[in-house]
Amino acid sequence: MSLNHDGTTSAATRLGFEAGQIIQEYYFDDDADMALRAQLEEALGSQLVDEDYADIVDGAIAWWREEDGGVDELTDLLVDVAANLDGEGLIWVFTPKARSAGAVSPIVVEEAAGNAGMHATSARQVSDAWSGVRISSRRK
Repeated sequence: MSLNHDGTTSAATRLGFEAGQIIQEYYFDDDADMALRAQLEEALGSQLVDEDYADIVDGAIAWWREEDGGVDELTDLLVDVAANLDGEGLIWVFTPKARSAGAVSPIVVEEAAGNAGMHATSARQVSDAWSGVRISSRRK
């Protein structure tokens, strides 16, 4: 288990990521939680790779806001994300918390995951302003 300097569990561990993994990031923008990103990169031991990265990755995170689109657009993104995953890598969709600007209903994320042949497995608050939904692929 990866611990922070103060002995708490790292963000990467709480999200299921491990040191040495390559994690691809989608839809990064100025409103993304920079502290969370820094914690992830510190625990991984490397920077997050951007959406233009064309090699196989161990997992992915996507910052998704209402203005990024609805179910169809998120479905398309999840299909693209899955194409770069090594096996059944972890996918997290981060959305602004409920009742915040850009908030997305968890139902949108669940429906998009189902349309992409995946399953939304759990949800949690990942920072003060962002919630996360863990997506599991059903590929073998």
